[in-house]
Amino acid sequence: MRAVDTIKNIWKIEDLRNRILVTLLLITVYRFLSVITIPGIDPSALTALRDQTSGGLMGLLDMFSGGAFSNASIVALGIMPYISASIVIQLLSIAIPHFQKLQREGESGRRKINQYTRYLTLAILLLQAPTYLINLNVQMRAVGGAVPTGMWFTISSTVILAAGSMFVLWLGERITDKGIGNGISFIIMVGILARLPQSLFQEFYSRISEASGGLVMFIIEILLLLAVIAGAILLVQGTRRIPVQYAKQMIGNKQYGGARQYIPLKVNAANVMPIIFAQAIMFIPVALIGYGSGDPDSWMARIFGPLTDIYGFWYNFINAVLIILFTYFYTAITINPKQMAEDLKRNNGFIPGVKPGKKTAEYIDEIMSRITLPGSFFLALVAIMPAFAHFFGIQPEFASFFGGTSLLILVGVVLDTLQQVESHLLMRHYDGLLKSGRIKGRQGNAY
Repeated sequence: MRAVDTIKNIWKIEDLRNRILVTLLLITVYRFLSVITIPGIDPSALTALRDQTSGGLMGLLDMFSGGAFSNASIVALGIMPYISASIVIQLLSIAIPHFQKLQREGESGRRKINQYTRYLTLAILLLQAPTYLINLNVQMRAVGGAVPTGMWFTISSTVILAAGSMFVLWLGERITDKGIGNGISFIIMVGILARLPQSLFQEFYSRISEASGGLVMFIIEILLLLAVIAGAILLVQGTRRIPVQYAKQMIGNKQYGGARQYIPLKVNAANVMPIIFAQAIMFIPVALIGYGSGDPDSWMARIFGPLTDIYGFWYNFINAVLIILFTYFYTAITINPKQMAEDLKRNNGFIPGVKPGKKTAEYIDEIMSRITLPGSFFLALVAIMPAFAHFFGIQPEFASFFGGTSLLILVGVVLDTLQQVESHLLMRHYDGLLKSGRIKGRQGNAY
């Protein structure tokens, strides 16, 4: 069988085999740490915390941490503080000249930006860790337990949580350097997949427990999930290619240029960033209700309460609108048509039928606007798909796999990983993973 031959070929390549084994080892370490509870916390008293993270926005945090958040683990804060810091630094790179200069300095500038990102990550952790401990104390008191009191416990637990998240970041970097690559994204993917078996079993059990037709409905759900995954793959890989012609040049007795190439413009150039931005804003109502003493009858709860139900109409409507707006915003700040036009002109390239310079920049901007519109609507649809799944009676834990950030991260990381594995195979003159064509990752088309 072709699959067996492919696995044998992968195992024959020593470098690829070692990278896969290193990745598995580091992921095992991460999963082991996710069940080690903070010293002084009784694991049996975490039922209220697990109930709090069984759904809603808190459930998303727990999903990205692979259950470490609800386990009060030493790595409970996971990799999300680093992602928040990366977003902030990326936005600063647009607004502050110093960061713009660092981006143009190549490898040395990238290292400096990574250093700033780590410093900001640590600052975020030192703020989030005490907040996590306060919430943990509230949830444990609800079931008759309590978090140890005293300044020493708060300081030591804050240090442990911050160190745990920084260690997870280090694991991600080692997976990128020594493993299969995409370390940070790979850790998030593993955390998401960790909840899939239990969610799938719960959905299967709930369906077969029905009087009749439960198994048929379960099969239909699986088929719908596969259809959504196929749509997410199209969203991740979709591009519009712009033909580019390079002018012929005579250098000595040889002729250079004249070949036609293509500029791939992604339909979803922003990837999952609009969803992350939108969800960050949707956390604001939760914070406002918390500031209002958490009383369900308070005026804040009555006003902002509907915005905290991730399966409710207003949450999904506002979330979809924000995703569409942020898709345009993020695409505009990451794709620079003027710079692309200048690079083409500098390399004696031009788009057939379009004048170089300003006209080329306007043409690329127009194309980007046209393909971003359907891409943003499709991205918003994928983001709110769990609400539709829940509406049709699918269990909340399993419904979360029908869309949103989790599905796009899974699809993107899997495609990137398969693309890297295929590159190793083709470089050693083995057959790729597919009989025809090349696997396309999130970074663009493979030609």
